[in-house]
Amino acid sequence: MSKVIAVFGAGTGLGVSVARRFGREGFRVALVARRRDRLDGLVERLAGEGIEAAAFSADLSKPAEMPALVAAIRDRFGRIDAIEYGPISGDQGFTAATRLDAATLEDLIPLLLLTPVEVVRAVLPEWTERGDGAFLLTQGYSAAQPIPHLSGVGPVMAATRNYLYSLNGELADTGVYAGTLTIGALIERSEMAELAVANVEPLANFPVVDPDDLAEHYWDMYTKRDRVERFHPEPPAPQTTAG
Repeated sequence: MSKVIAVFGAGTGLGVSVARRFGREGFRVALVARRRDRLDGLVERLAGEGIEAAAFSADLSKPAEMPALVAAIRDRFGRIDAIEYGPISGDQGFTAATRLDAATLEDLIPLLLLTPVEVVRAVLPEWTERGDGAFLLTQGYSAAQPIPHLSGVGPVMAATRNYLYSLNGELADTGVYAGTLTIGALIERSEMAELAVANVEPLANFPVVDPDDLAEHYWDMYTKRDRVERFHPEPPAPQTTAG
């Protein structure tokens, strides 16, 4: 039986590129997002490329619904071998730290922290029993490096990054991998890139990356499993001074 990747937060940017990259390796694809019409279009596009895919409409801000969603994907495909979780969109805007409040963080926590934890809980028994599986988390640079005026999502993603690092260490030597791709760029064909085009500062000054290049990073992480985190673009090397 061929392997299956579930793309949580599938869209026209990174999501479809990940689906296509893994699909070229024989993976079947579960696409998960809120908008069923967009998902159906992506399924049709992938089918035209010879990739088997199915759409699962779900609200990823509702962590309690994740066990049933994972069960539905497993019922459809018979298994789940990898998950890419990256539902960031224009709905999760940035907030300056000076204007940040508890209500804003409470709105972000389910999607960016609680739901990925519940997704992992739902698939981990299958993966540990099989001795194989991969959870691939997509995050922005502000999770690792705070950026003025781009707070809000950053503190919540930082908590998820902390969890991911612990998960990676605890799963060492089990055959199950957890890794994160931390992106410091706008992704072509994504909603966030569209915001930048609309002159949303300071996003307009960010570099732009082809999602196919990011999907290639994910395939490399999935196959090698030799690092917990990869940055794109890679941060500059620390400067040293002569003694």
